[in-house]
Amino acid sequence: MADWATISSLATAGGTLVLAVATFASVRSANRAARVAERAYLVGLRPVLFPSHLDDSMQKIRWGDDHWAALQGGRGVMEVADDVVYMAISLRNVASGIAVIHGWRASPLASSITPLVRPEPDTFTLQGRDLYVPPNEPSFWQAAYRDQDPDGKRAAVAAIEARTPMMVDLLYGDHEGGQRAISRFTLTPPSSGDGQWLASVVRHWNLDRDDPR
Repeated sequence: MADWATISSLATAGGTLVLAVATFASVRSANRAARVAERAYLVGLRPVLFPSHLDDSMQKIRWGDDHWAALQGGRGVMEVADDVVYMAISLRNVASGIAVIHGWRASPLASSITPLVRPEPDTFTLQGRDLYVPPNEPSFWQAAYRDQDPDGKRAAVAAIEARTPMMVDLLYGDHEGGQRAISRFTLTPPSSGDGQWLASVVRHWNLDRDDPR
């Protein structure tokens, strides 16, 4: 004679197991979809900075002390005036999100081979103003050595006078404050001895996510 109570219990347990498996699969699928959606959202916010194109339009750059420079596409400014070192780079954001530049570091490029070691964020000088770089549009970075870093200022002046290439690291992120990155640029003086310095990018580092290499 069948033990209906036992059969009923087994059937209930089997149904519960099937439901648990289905729930687990559903939750796992939902988590995967959420991660994909989050990644797609972050990609839409992510900025990546490069020098602007050589044929991009000239930009007029003004510093807070009313110093002006005409910044050409794909180039940078490195000049000394009134005991101030003025620096700028014409930039283009090749990604889809707005870039906000947080800070900078500048130093002479001692040799053609520079250790590609990621600098620490706390070694950067904070920007004195918000600099936004829109997607796929030319924009710029600007800064100046005044009296805040005498050693850095002396090194920059010496490099400009000797026409030694300069290295500039920019710390930036998306407009929500995330996805921070560091891009390393070099500025090479023109061989003719006049004009603006040629800009190039040599390295990118991610701070808030894994690097691709």
